[in-house]
Amino acid sequence: MNILCFPRQPASTIFMATFTKKLAQPKPNRLRYPDRRSVYWLDQMPPESTGSITKIELTPRWSELSFLRISPEWAVSGAALRAVPSDRLCALALPPAPAVGWQPERPLLKPFNRGTQTAVATSRICQLAQPKRRPVLEGCSPKSKPLPLTHIPYKPSAHIELLATPKHDHPKFEGQRSVCWPVSRAARNCSASHRLLELCGPKKRMALFEGYDPNIVSRAARSASPSPRIQQLCLPLPRKCASN
Repeated sequence: MNILCFPRQPASTIFMATFTKKLAQPKPNRLRYPDRRSVYWLDQMPPESTGSITKIELTPRWSELSFLRISPEWAVSGAALRAVPSDRLCALALPPAPAVGWQPERPLLKPFNRGTQTAVATSRICQLAQPKRRPVLEGCSPKSKPLPLTHIPYKPSAHIELLATPKHDHPKFEGQRSVCWPVSRAARNCSASHRLLELCGPKKRMALFEGYDPNIVSRAARSASPSPRIQQLCLPLPRKCASN
């Protein structure tokens, strides 16, 4: 009897097959069966409390921390009383010096000198300190609402009146042409000539598969010569010298 022996598969292959099968499972639709439980039951009911209050047991650390000192003062050791600070400690204990150029802040209310307190305003300063007064129109009481500056009477100059005069149309101006106008008899009976039909037709060109080469330069373009005007326009603009 012939017995076929298959090689044993490694554990990694079996794990990958199981993991691939797990990944191939479709994801559950949470929107189709929403979990809207309002009460979550435990495996076992909590024990019922018999006392009225909850009893808390203190740990040894809590008991140690809750120990009260007899007095808030404690004795200083003799070594601390005889200690002498080093030069480094004295240098660190000094407050930092202000930066170079630092000036103390100025007081909020600076005291005025004698000259400022006894100064007398001149007539010009009193004139400039007066508020501007708007001209009042005739027939309007001072208590009424002030009118804007556009309502104040003002007489323009002759030049402004000249500039404000509207321009007149040209004597040969015919106005806007109507959208619809009668077509003449000659235009209605006109027939296009053979040359006009030839010019109206599109330019015939061969396709690329028919042997058309768009890069070929015509004989007329190769033998063309620019006119004096084109040569003049091709020249660069004359720049002024720096000395000028």
